[in-house]
Amino acid sequence: MPSITNHVRRLRFDANEMSQQALADAVGVTRQTIIAIEKNKYSPSLEVAFKIAQVFGCSIEEVFSYQ
Repeated sequence: MPSITNHVRRLRFDANEMSQQALADAVGVTRQTIIAIEKNKYSPSLEVAFKIAQVFGCSIEEVFSYQ
C-alpha cells in the first residue's frame, strides 16, 4: 500500500473538471505523469507537488497525505 496518497483527481473535478492535460501543462509535466500520480503509482518530486498545490490554490497537505 502506498505511503503517499493524493486528492488530485477530486481537486481537478472541483476545478470545473480540469483535464489531466490542462493540469500537466500548468505544472510542466506530461499527462502520463498526472495519470500515474492520480493512481498512486508515482510520487512526484517536491517541486511538482508544490506546483500542483499552487495550481489549485491550496496547501501541499491538502493535495498529498503521508501515512
